[in-house]
Amino acid sequence: MGIRERDFLQTIASPDGAYDEGLRFFRGTGMVNDAVKKIARDLEARGIAYALIGAVALNRHGYQRFTSDIDLLLSVEGLERFHAELVGRGYRPAFPGARKAFRWTEANVPVEIVTTDEYPGDGKPKAVRFPDPVTEYVVLDGVRTVPLERLVELKLASGLTGRGRLKDLADVQELTRLLNLPADFAERLDPSVRAKFLELRADVADE
Repeated sequence: MGIRERDFLQTIASPDGAYDEGLRFFRGTGMVNDAVKKIARDLEARGIAYALIGAVALNRHGYQRFTSDIDLLLSVEGLERFHAELVGRGYRPAFPGARKAFRWTEANVPVEIVTTDEYPGDGKPKAVRFPDPVTEYVVLDGVRTVPLERLVELKLASGLTGRGRLKDLADVQELTRLLNLPADFAERLDPSVRAKFLELRADVADE
């Protein structure tokens, strides 16, 4: 079988390809954005509740940074329906037996799924958990996205407990700076992560 005409992973494997695809991404085009739009249409057509999380959600909330995959929040039932109704119909497992890692077949874009009530970071039980996309979402640029306060909570909890997840704390700090989030935004967060938010905010508040 020949190489597909559009192969995201092959494209970003070279510096020039990654640069060009990054430019397209920030213009709202490119393979990742195409995949986001297609996923949203496919899920909405089947009545499967979803919300974007991770870097694609950061972008929709105002912090532009390139990402090499799409992080998607589904309920446990939604994941089962994704397997039953969409795998083999535009999506394939990333590897044999994969339950939550997929590729958008048309352009080989990675899609990573997290389900409601999983825990961010180290995966151990904690006050912050992934919410239910049935109720916890906002529509940004036509696509259901996790609300800002939930995104910040998840990033903070992940950065505080996950090994190698300091980037999540940096994401919160940059988002705070770009959106000029006020100190009282902390009141919208779970108490377990409020102090870290205020600490990160204090470093950029006077810039």
